[in-house]
Amino acid sequence: MQNEIEVNGVAYVRKAEPTGDYVIVRCRNAGVHAGYLESRHTNVLRLTNSRRLWRWWSKFTLSGLAMTGILKGKESECKFACTLPKLELTASDVCEVIPCTEEAMKSILAIADHSNE
Repeated sequence: MQNEIEVNGVAYVRKAEPTGDYVIVRCRNAGVHAGYLESRHTNVLRLTNSRRLWRWWSKFTLSGLAMTGILKGKESECKFACTLPKLELTASDVCEVIPCTEEAMKSILAIADHSNE
């Protein structure tokens, strides 16, 4: 696979796909985030392509959101922020890290950015 293409004398490089598990992170002070877990060390948890989740509808809890995704018919009522390429959260603020199913990840990623409202 070619990673670079030239158009009118300008070189463009293929954007790398995020790696790692897609997770929901609940924090004490920083809210709730969903993104790809890049790394987790003693003091810092790093997410790639993450979004802050402001309002969501799921089967009762964040665990339900991580397992089955957004409730059908409630997608327009969810409020998620823009995608951040990199986010670092302090380990002392992180309460839990919940792995998402493929179904849940797709439903979260399908919600429009509401950060400009």
